[in-house]
Amino acid sequence: MSKVVVTGGAGFIGSHLTDSLLEAGHEVLVVDNLMLGKKEFVNKKAQFYKKDIRDYKSLQKIFKGVEAVFHLAADPRLPVSIEDPITTNDINVNGTLNVLWAAKENSVEKVVFSSSCAVYGLAEPPFREEIPVTPVSPYGLHKVIGEEYCRLFSKLYGLKTVCLRYFNVFGPRKLPSGSYPMVIPIFLEQRSHKKPMSIVGDGTATRDYVQVRDVVKANILAWQSGVEDGQAINVGSGRETSVNEIAKLIGGATIFIPARSGEMRAAAADNTRAKQLLQWEPTITLEQGVAELKAEWNI
Repeated sequence: MSKVVVTGGAGFIGSHLTDSLLEAGHEVLVVDNLMLGKKEFVNKKAQFYKKDIRDYKSLQKIFKGVEAVFHLAADPRLPVSIEDPITTNDINVNGTLNVLWAAKENSVEKVVFSSSCAVYGLAEPPFREEIPVTPVSPYGLHKVIGEEYCRLFSKLYGLKTVCLRYFNVFGPRKLPSGSYPMVIPIFLEQRSHKKPMSIVGDGTATRDYVQVRDVVKANILAWQSGVEDGQAINVGSGRETSVNEIAKLIGGATIFIPARSGEMRAAAADNTRAKQLLQWEPTITLEQGVAELKAEWNI
């Protein structure tokens, strides 16, 4: 079994990934500064380090003898990246560079980098990895830079890397506040308090929803795959779903609020590359995932 690091392992996706890696018998080291992550999400069997990815010296020590690094730590709050691009750049870009350099210096075999569909900006869905990236927020740009660093490190230093472009990941532990706000947990919280669900804009904006357990599988398959040149791979369901459709799935009263700037109108993944290179495809439908969450929230 392997010794691996999960940065951002106290977060939504990172904590689920940590659980899965531990269940498979791996030794897992979690690095998280708890800015957005929750200590209670961290599996007790993991070794937890309350450290910031901007602290290179700490990463250098933690990465000793590690086989793989799953780099999920980031400030994913798109509106915050618009309000404060300097701090978020420091976390998302300089932090990623620290992770890659510490991995290279410790002869880590592979880094799996968590990127985002935010790199596509206002492109027309379905998004294919080959289309030009045109981010419309600093956060999207940060992920483009992280991907380019991964490719460069593979080419210059022989560090194996792979970049996973997540679409809208949902599931247990996704909080309605804290990190990037997402419509499903926000609606669930509003419904649990008997409030109407607040729909941004006219509710016709679409997203591609992918359940967190499927995203965890994509990470593990990416680690075990032969992809090692920093190639980007979409991790999404391939299905467009509007905010209005999400509201119908959850059920209840709605109200409409003004649209936000810097947000995509539509998003859907072309996941052909994931199927071909990782033998990955989603197994949990949006309907199944939402039903599970409604039960959890007693709705």
